[in-house]
Amino acid sequence: MSRIGKHPVPVPAGVQVAIDGQTVRVKGKLGELSALLAPEIQASLGDGRVTVVPRADSRRGRVMWGTARTQVANLVKGVSQGFTVNLEISGVGYRAAVQGQELVLQLGFSHDVRFPIPEGIQIKTEKPTLISVFGRDKQQVGQVAAKIREYRPPEPYKGKGIKYGDEVVLRKEGKKK
Repeated sequence: MSRIGKHPVPVPAGVQVAIDGQTVRVKGKLGELSALLAPEIQASLGDGRVTVVPRADSRRGRVMWGTARTQVANLVKGVSQGFTVNLEISGVGYRAAVQGQELVLQLGFSHDVRFPIPEGIQIKTEKPTLISVFGRDKQQVGQVAAKIREYRPPEPYKGKGIKYGDEVVLRKEGKKK
């Protein structure tokens, strides 16, 4: 029995959920999202909660049970609160700024890196060294943050680069004489 899948997903006020076969559509104050569940999973709406159960006691049904429940929970949270990933830039002269629909990064290259902000994503820079990626789709927010981090991942000797806000960079000791 799935420990995650057996918990129903509560639907907060202001969020509408529609289940049409294997498609779950969720509408809230931040927009509308939908997900296609695996054929082995059945979702039902009742009493202000979405319940996800496997159709049969198959191995794939048990495997996808917790995944499907988490997908539905991410849809509900995405349209009601949204998701945020914070990135920190460390290094002398490294900074970021939002100009129109582009994130301009100065990362020690001979040129500025221009990252076009995708549809449905908001990027803010409170400080030149802090980037905040916000959106309603958890997968898209994580993917955009990973692409930004990819330009200059943190290196272990000086710790320079772009890291996630909660990431710990393990530092290495340099050469010895």
